[in-house]
Amino acid sequence: MPQPKPSVLTSIEKAIGRITLNRPEAMNTFNRDLALGLCDALERMEDDPAVRVVILDAAGKNFSAGIDLKELTACERHEIRDFIRLMDRHNHRIAAMTKPVIASIRGYTLANGAGLALACDFILAAESAVLGTTAVNVGLICLEPGLQLARWIGYKQALQYVLSGDLIPAEEARRLGIVRKVTPEGDLERETLELAEKLAAKSPLAVASGKRGFQGMDGLPLERAVEVGGDHFAALAASEDAREGVAAFLEKRIPTWKGR
Repeated sequence: MPQPKPSVLTSIEKAIGRITLNRPEAMNTFNRDLALGLCDALERMEDDPAVRVVILDAAGKNFSAGIDLKELTACERHEIRDFIRLMDRHNHRIAAMTKPVIASIRGYTLANGAGLALACDFILAAESAVLGTTAVNVGLICLEPGLQLARWIGYKQALQYVLSGDLIPAEEARRLGIVRKVTPEGDLERETLELAEKLAAKSPLAVASGKRGFQGMDGLPLERAVEVGGDHFAALAASEDAREGVAAFLEKRIPTWKGR
């Protein structure tokens, strides 16, 4: 009997980890298997010292059209809350990661799929990409994806998209500051790799400090936020990587990072 196709594919090459959603026949909608596989892949990439940056993409023409509604409606009442927790777990995992995560999107990137892309640190989009918090159109509501959207464009504007279900084409998403760059379909992979290689060349310790520092400062009063940022900077400045980076700059050579 043939083995079932994995819902998530992974690979690592030259310090770049890749996680690919692999349900193209279902527009990469989230069922339990895909959600569990994605969380497991993110954890393994975070724990692997060979990985410095993670690309998150998808097989087929669409990034993800959200939750598998057939699986959702098959849940008993008492199962729904745990099902939704599973659908959100990957975004908690991304928030806790010290490595930058790039979403490389094309086609429909909707509801839970939009939430996943918006949880990443960078979004690169093909011209075909369309984001949307669209659950309201089927009598549901995109609260977690809407919260992710609000972190990019602000509370009121995000709420308008959540309540209306309006779509955000790639170029509009770029104008709003959600998408870093919009590319022709054939250029998305190259542009994504170029960004990943650029990030992988940075000190992994500095990048991790940047992610932790921004999260630690978020929501604090200004004076406290500056103090927290200073703590992170001071710890980084005492590291071997910082000394190596400064020395390499002064000596006009490429630094050799040790991650400590």
